[in-house]
Amino acid sequence: MRRESNMREIEVLGFRIHRTARADAARLVTTWGRSGESRVVLAANVHMVMEAWDDRGLRDQLQCADLVVADGRPLAWATRALGESTEHIRGADFTLEVCRQAEEAGLPVGLYGSSPDTLEGLRSFLSRRYPDLVIAFSVSPPYRALTPDEDEEMTQAVHASGARILFVSLGCPKQERWMMERRGRLPCVMLGAGAAFDFLAGTVPQAPGWMQRAGLEWIHRLASDPRRLWKRYLKHNPRFIVLFAAQWLRQTVGSGRRP
Repeated sequence: MRRESNMREIEVLGFRIHRTARADAARLVTTWGRSGESRVVLAANVHMVMEAWDDRGLRDQLQCADLVVADGRPLAWATRALGESTEHIRGADFTLEVCRQAEEAGLPVGLYGSSPDTLEGLRSFLSRRYPDLVIAFSVSPPYRALTPDEDEEMTQAVHASGARILFVSLGCPKQERWMMERRGRLPCVMLGAGAAFDFLAGTVPQAPGWMQRAGLEWIHRLASDPRRLWKRYLKHNPRFIVLFAAQWLRQTVGSGRRP
């Protein structure tokens, strides 16, 4: 497992999160991309942490990720409560910062996932905002499972495109599994973008700034797509609160710190 020696890690429910800032994390991504390194970057939120909590195989797989940023504000709050705070790095903002730095460095990027309409909107948005950014690869795969031959063909297409940073939006935990299975096979940094494709393309409205700062973005997302998201939030959010409270109490009592 590769670790960055200059970056501290915090564990929330057994899930590693790196202590970093958005610009620094993006700089690390572009450095890896410039060298053609095969790396995986996760934008973690409560959903991902709880999926890993419920699936030990997934958790073990994601422990090998090269960089994990706190996409969800509750995770940033959790790290602060544990005494090792990290910056809240929203997936959409992180995507933009990586694209900005990639444009400056002349690094070609790729886009994989989401719907054709969203992908078209995202390409248009990025081309307007970063006119010199090279988008070397852009594919919306079918929603069904790919056959082994199709999967290999897609992997080879990414390789042949020359993309050095690949943004992946397949939904959690599908996109994380997809990236980890290709770590070491693709000469690029694979970054799980999640809902960032929809937000930046404008197909899904982003929460107002005050809701983002207050950690209430999930309420806005739930209101925007209740039929798809209500089960996720009902299943994960209450359990996260209870389980993290137990972790915080154990570490607080164990360290002798005052609550």
